[in-house]
Amino acid sequence: METNETKETREIMKAKKSKKTSTNTNTDAEQSVYDFAKKIKHNYKNIGLLKTALTHSSYANEMRTKNIKTEFNQRLEFLGDSVLSLITSEYIYSRLTNCQEGELTRIRAIIVCEDSLAKFAEDIDLGEALFLGNGEIVSNGRKRKSILADAFEAVLGSVFLDGGLEAAKKFLFRFIIKPIDDIVDKGKIKDYKSLLQQIIQQSGEGVLKYLLAGESGPDHEKIFEVHAIINNNIIGEGKGLSKKEAEQSAAKEALALFGYIE
Repeated sequence: METNETKETREIMKAKKSKKTSTNTNTDAEQSVYDFAKKIKHNYKNIGLLKTALTHSSYANEMRTKNIKTEFNQRLEFLGDSVLSLITSEYIYSRLTNCQEGELTRIRAIIVCEDSLAKFAEDIDLGEALFLGNGEIVSNGRKRKSILADAFEAVLGSVFLDGGLEAAKKFLFRFIIKPIDDIVDKGKIKDYKSLLQQIIQQSGEGVLKYLLAGESGPDHEKIFEVHAIINNNIIGEGKGLSKKEAEQSAAKEALALFGYIE
């Protein structure tokens, strides 16, 4: 038979365990922010900036239901977007001395598009460091391109606020230099799909899709025909030895139609 003293002891132990678990959780979360700071190789003077950059609005909303006010990363994302554009523009201006304004603008558009930023985020496992609400976690939010791209801009904004422009350049250059080299071949753009996607997103004209329109030839030399489509309208047609090659060709034709390339 359990005595009152035994019950009291059990409740005390339960309370201590609960408190310890809560403390460990907070400590682990705080440590993860410091670990990520080491990963991106920036020595923060104000680590709270990074914590905010890693905090998604869904997490802040959940904390609000517990009466815990939590900053999230949208304001830093806004700042990081401008810093990204400035640093990228300055770099390609200095590096590509033979390119005119239109070509520089197109190359920058590829670098700052959502797909590119999401790839940069994946390179540093940014998704795993994010503070997300449970709903975003179960819906694979850690791998969603829009969340990753926004968070990358927020992290860049935090580095800029904490260490200034030179620190932001040091952080960003490790990501943008190789892609710029990859998309430039004697001054010509190679990644037409990324450029077209960025233009469509900025214009808000609709959702860009690529539709396989046909295949021809023997299996070992099959030719694929692809249509680039917006709002059920064909804006480009392309052929290639692979679907990807055909999509690039269709995107190139669409860019020519819109006047972005000759």
